[in-house]
Amino acid sequence: MSSDNNNEFDLFITDLNGNLRGKRMPSNTLDKVMEEGVKLPRSVVGFDFWGDDVLENGLVFETGDSDGVCMPVHPEPVPVSWAETARDQILATMYNPDGSPFLADPRQVLSAVVKRYKEKGLTPVVATELEFYLMDGKSEETQRPQPPVLVEGHGRRLSETDCYSIDEMDGLALFFAEVREVCEQQGVPADTIISELGPGQFEINLNHVDNPMLAGDQAIMFKRLVRGIARKHGYAATFMAKPYADKSGNGFHVHFSLLNEAGENVFDNGGDEGTDMLKHAVAGMMQTMADGMLTFAPHMNSYRRFMVGAHAPTFASWGYENRTVAIRVPDSPCVARRVEHRVAGADANPYLVLAAILAGALYGIDNKLMPPAPVEGDAYAEMDPELVLPNRWDDATEAFANSDVLSEYLGEEFIRVFTAAKRQEQQKLHAQISDIEYESYLGFL
Repeated sequence: MSSDNNNEFDLFITDLNGNLRGKRMPSNTLDKVMEEGVKLPRSVVGFDFWGDDVLENGLVFETGDSDGVCMPVHPEPVPVSWAETARDQILATMYNPDGSPFLADPRQVLSAVVKRYKEKGLTPVVATELEFYLMDGKSEETQRPQPPVLVEGHGRRLSETDCYSIDEMDGLALFFAEVREVCEQQGVPADTIISELGPGQFEINLNHVDNPMLAGDQAIMFKRLVRGIARKHGYAATFMAKPYADKSGNGFHVHFSLLNEAGENVFDNGGDEGTDMLKHAVAGMMQTMADGMLTFAPHMNSYRRFMVGAHAPTFASWGYENRTVAIRVPDSPCVARRVEHRVAGADANPYLVLAAILAGALYGIDNKLMPPAPVEGDAYAEMDPELVLPNRWDDATEAFANSDVLSEYLGEEFIRVFTAAKRQEQQKLHAQISDIEYESYLGFL
């Protein structure tokens, strides 16, 4: 869709936190923008969560806060149909002024990993599954989550877990109908809708594509449209990892397979167990999982998902048709043999999640690594202390910063910039005194 009939369009990139950064521009500049892009300081990519400069990342004073060039990644804009006034949007990625990829941009980080696969004659095929909570519209004002009222459910407020409930989706039919409509308008391949474990929690699966950057684009656009359409219908939506302390967290599962140049699935050996190539990929993802935890769980709240028995893996493990492990090989027709990576939270940046998964798998393939025996039954009962994942934000940050493998496969510049942002965020949050500290100590000590 062209912006000719609209007054404005948004051009944006995603920063390392997955937050959208860009400019709102008049429609008469569209042709120029599509050809020349838009300049933004490269430091924008490395902002902390609240949009402040991170002086330790080497992108601010050391470079004179120099610009990069943000180029559209799709041939034309798509409508922002939930906006009150006519508007389109354009997703972009950042390049250096000389035209080379800016390798701290999360989409460029992913692109660089995919290029390494292409050099081997391999094409990753990925599909994403994102969970979110739909909440009462006042939740954003109060900054506390409250389950929504079913518009078509006689005013009933959701309060209990009702997994796979059709009635819940019936009560929110108008919301989901518009989500599907806008997904189609924006080229986001929405498939199954599932009512999940928490009150007002849902999962929408996106169909697989043989372009991981496009899969990341679609996940970014999906998260934006869900939040926008929710507000239009009087709700609020959140992809926060753990909005309710006593309810299920929001996960982000990724399905992944590999095609060779003949279009054949190299994970398929005609049987249920998969090829050695599949096992190499699994082993590499397991060995890099702890170091890459910061990409899967990038925020303080992210680590509240990881509790034993809570369907969020707490150690690197794998198995066949087993949802208690970190890497599951689903039961499927042989031609669709794939792995499902079950670690990331829905709060994570989709580009970085995909990049870390693919980097780990490639490390395993490059080095012909083999995994331990697959877990059967309850993975939480067989925890290997050597495979335990970091359960603290600062520990994950240091593991990430010191990872030689991730530095090789994801790039030193990205490692430096992302680590600096996370350390600044930790300093800011650790400096705050929480409500529970006042409630516990102020009148008693």
